[in-house]
Amino acid sequence: MVRRPVRGKVAPDAVHHPLFARFYARASVSAETMMAPVRTELLAGLSGRVIEIGAGNGLNFSYYPRTVAEVVAIEPERALRQLAVTAAQRADVPVDVVPGAAEALPVKSEAYDAAVLSIVLCSVRDVPRTLAEVRRVLRPGGEIRFFEHVRAPGPAMRAAQDTLDRTVWPRLFGGCHVGRDALGALRAAGFELGPHRSLTMPDRRGPRLPTSYCVLGTARRPDLKDGE
Repeated sequence: MVRRPVRGKVAPDAVHHPLFARFYARASVSAETMMAPVRTELLAGLSGRVIEIGAGNGLNFSYYPRTVAEVVAIEPERALRQLAVTAAQRADVPVDVVPGAAEALPVKSEAYDAAVLSIVLCSVRDVPRTLAEVRRVLRPGGEIRFFEHVRAPGPAMRAAQDTLDRTVWPRLFGGCHVGRDALGALRAAGFELGPHRSLTMPDRRGPRLPTSYCVLGTARRPDLKDGE
């Protein structure tokens, strides 16, 4: 069962990045014209019970199809979580915004049909532990929808990513690491990769930066009958 925060009280924060939260809230809204097609593709066709991990200020909520019965949205940063609560009130599907860390999700095992990871694996403290938690809370055969930073294709850009990740980028941008291998991490956690595609942000026509390289796609927790 989800451990819901008591109304009127502030739950303990797993993550505290108040300056980044204010910046992200403004920047993400400004970028929504660019992100809308990505969010639409990310969430299309979902149904049943969904857990969204690292929901931020809740901009995904309005893109969930009505076939989704419930979204439990985990957000550890207080300021972003408060904005997500407001966004949840405008959503077309039931959304429950809950505090918690990706490495210790406050929900039952095998309770969800799908999990959504949208620019999350780049910023969690422990990627393997996070994906172990995702695997725990998904039912056998459950699906992951992901949109994440990935390693750049060339050595020069990869070196730039590594330099950013070792120095200023995580400190300035809420723990984000732009050069993590999201696909490799999903495979190592035992998920079966489904259709996925590489894309650059803001788009293919703009300049390519160390932060530009992303992947959008699906993965699946193997079903018990698959030999798990």
